[in-house]
Amino acid sequence: MSEIDAVIRKRSAKSPTFAAQVESELAELRVGLIVKELRQKNNLTQEELAKRIKTTKSAISRLENSTGGARLETLEKVALAFGKELVIEFR
Repeated sequence: MSEIDAVIRKRSAKSPTFAAQVESELAELRVGLIVKELRQKNNLTQEELAKRIKTTKSAISRLENSTGGARLETLEKVALAFGKELVIEFR
Protein backbone atom coordinates (compact mmCIF):
# COMPACT_ATOMS: atom_id res chain seq x y z
CA MET A 1 0.00 0.00 0.00
CA SER A 2 1.35 3.40 -0.95
CA GLU A 3 1.65 6.26 1.49
CA ILE A 4 -1.22 8.07 -0.21
CA ASP A 5 -3.43 4.97 0.08
CA ALA A 6 -2.63 4.78 3.78
CA VAL A 7 -3.59 8.43 4.27
CA ILE A 8 -6.85 7.94 2.37
CA ARG A 9 -7.69 4.84 4.40
CA LYS A 10 -6.94 6.61 7.70
CA ARG A 11 -8.96 9.74 6.79
CA SER A 12 -11.82 7.60 5.46
CA ALA A 13 -12.07 5.83 8.80
CA LYS A 14 -12.63 9.21 10.47
CA SER A 15 -14.93 10.64 7.81
CA PRO A 16 -17.25 8.35 5.86
CA THR A 17 -17.56 10.88 3.04
CA PHE A 18 -13.81 11.40 2.58
CA ALA A 19 -13.26 8.36 0.33
CA ALA A 20 -16.17 9.40 -1.90
CA GLN A 21 -14.74 12.91 -2.18
CA VAL A 22 -11.35 11.52 -3.17
CA GLU A 23 -12.93 9.27 -5.81
CA SER A 24 -14.91 12.18 -7.20
CA GLU A 25 -11.79 14.34 -7.50
CA LEU A 26 -9.84 11.50 -9.11
CA ALA A 27 -12.60 10.96 -11.67
CA GLU A 28 -12.50 14.65 -12.57
CA LEU A 29 -8.71 14.53 -12.91
CA ARG A 30 -8.97 11.50 -15.20
CA VAL A 31 -11.44 13.30 -17.47
CA GLY A 32 -9.12 16.29 -17.75
CA LEU A 33 -6.14 14.09 -18.54
CA ILE A 34 -8.09 12.18 -21.19
CA VAL A 35 -9.13 15.41 -22.91
CA LYS A 36 -5.57 16.76 -22.80
CA GLU A 37 -4.08 13.53 -24.18
CA LEU A 38 -6.66 13.40 -26.95
CA ARG A 39 -5.96 17.01 -27.89
CA GLN A 40 -2.20 16.50 -27.89
CA LYS A 41 -2.40 13.26 -29.92
CA ASN A 42 -4.27 15.26 -32.54
CA ASN A 43 -1.65 18.03 -32.46
CA LEU A 44 -4.11 20.73 -31.45
CA THR A 45 -3.56 23.66 -29.16
CA GLN A 46 -6.13 24.52 -26.53
CA GLU A 47 -7.14 27.48 -28.68
CA GLU A 48 -7.69 25.27 -31.74
CA LEU A 49 -9.83 22.82 -29.78
CA ALA A 50 -11.77 25.72 -28.28
CA LYS A 51 -12.58 27.03 -31.78
CA ARG A 52 -13.72 23.56 -32.89
CA ILE A 53 -16.24 23.30 -30.06
CA LYS A 54 -17.13 27.01 -29.97
CA THR A 55 -15.78 27.83 -26.53
CA THR A 56 -12.79 29.67 -25.09
CA LYS A 57 -9.20 28.62 -24.54
CA SER A 58 -9.67 29.23 -20.82
CA ALA A 59 -12.62 26.81 -20.78
CA ILE A 60 -10.42 24.11 -22.33
CA SER A 61 -7.70 24.87 -19.78
CA ARG A 62 -10.19 24.54 -16.90
CA LEU A 63 -11.43 21.27 -18.35
CA GLU A 64 -7.94 19.83 -18.73
CA ASN A 65 -6.83 21.02 -15.31
CA SER A 66 -10.02 19.86 -13.59
CA THR A 67 -10.78 23.25 -12.11
CA GLY A 68 -14.22 23.91 -13.49
CA GLY A 69 -16.33 20.79 -13.25
CA ALA A 70 -16.79 19.28 -16.69
CA ARG A 71 -20.26 19.71 -18.16
CA LEU A 72 -21.71 16.78 -20.05
CA GLU A 73 -22.53 19.04 -23.00
CA THR A 74 -18.90 20.14 -23.25
CA LEU A 75 -17.60 16.58 -23.09
CA GLU A 76 -20.01 15.59 -25.87
CA LYS A 77 -18.68 18.44 -28.03
CA VAL A 78 -15.09 17.35 -27.37
CA ALA A 79 -15.94 13.77 -28.32
CA LEU A 80 -17.59 14.91 -31.56
CA ALA A 81 -14.66 17.17 -32.39
CA PHE A 82 -12.42 14.11 -32.43
CA GLY A 83 -14.91 11.72 -34.03
CA LYS A 84 -15.30 9.85 -30.76
CA GLU A 85 -18.27 8.64 -28.77
CA LEU A 86 -18.73 9.78 -25.19
CA VAL A 87 -19.51 6.78 -22.97
CA ILE A 88 -20.52 7.10 -19.33
CA GLU A 89 -20.70 4.03 -17.11
CA PHE A 90 -22.08 3.19 -13.72
CA ARG A 91 -20.16 0.41 -12.03
